[in-house]
Amino acid sequence: MNEVMNTLGCFGPIAFIVIIWALSCIKVINEYERAVVFTLGKVDSNKPKGPGLVIIWRPFQRAVIVSLRTVVLDVPSQDIITRDNVSLKVSAVVYFKVIDPMQAIVGVENYFYATSQIAQTTLRSVLGEVTLDELLADREKLSQRLQEIIDKSTEPWGIQVSAVELKSVDLPEQIQRAMGKQAEAEREKRAKIIAAEGELLASQQLLEAANKISENPTAIQMRYLQTLAEIATEKNSTIIFPLPMELMKAFEKFTK
Repeated sequence: MNEVMNTLGCFGPIAFIVIIWALSCIKVINEYERAVVFTLGKVDSNKPKGPGLVIIWRPFQRAVIVSLRTVVLDVPSQDIITRDNVSLKVSAVVYFKVIDPMQAIVGVENYFYATSQIAQTTLRSVLGEVTLDELLADREKLSQRLQEIIDKSTEPWGIQVSAVELKSVDLPEQIQRAMGKQAEAEREKRAKIIAAEGELLASQQLLEAANKISENPTAIQMRYLQTLAEIATEKNSTIIFPLPMELMKAFEKFTK
């Protein structure tokens, strides 16, 4: 009996250690995650494991968990010098996700940091090739171009870039004042053009009206009477009545 108790006493700690080891080998992988398993430093299989319950035979195997969800990468403000030598700061947002967990772990040391660096360098190089007006007017086109370049660069790492959006463009105060003056001058230009067009249309209408009235001398008298009626409704104390020049010439005959 004592021998049996001694035997159980010896195997008790061993069984406890085995249970702890077995529990440590059990790994639960979430639906949005995959596990890249390394056996003695080599990739265990061509297909990552998960989701669900995964057995990792420690210490001979090691699992690296990779998230498959879309990551929002905030690209900090970059100092940009445009093609027309304007210095400004531009920030952006990059949306990407891992589509090949094996390549994301084996192909690059840190896929998040690598994607961040390639996004910053691409942002500076692409925006440095355009003018300030193109940057402000064609932001959607530039975002599409940035997305294509960054996605092509990160494709060997198993990364898919779904979208790139220019977040903000910080202009120097001098450039802002110059743009304000330019916009004000442009509005004044349009106002003068509209006023000139209005004067041209008014002169054409007056010319047509004068031609119509000249066809019948009575028409000018009717216009005089209509003008008098309009003035009289305003209760003016003084009324100026225009006389035709032909009447003044008639008076000249009597004075001679």
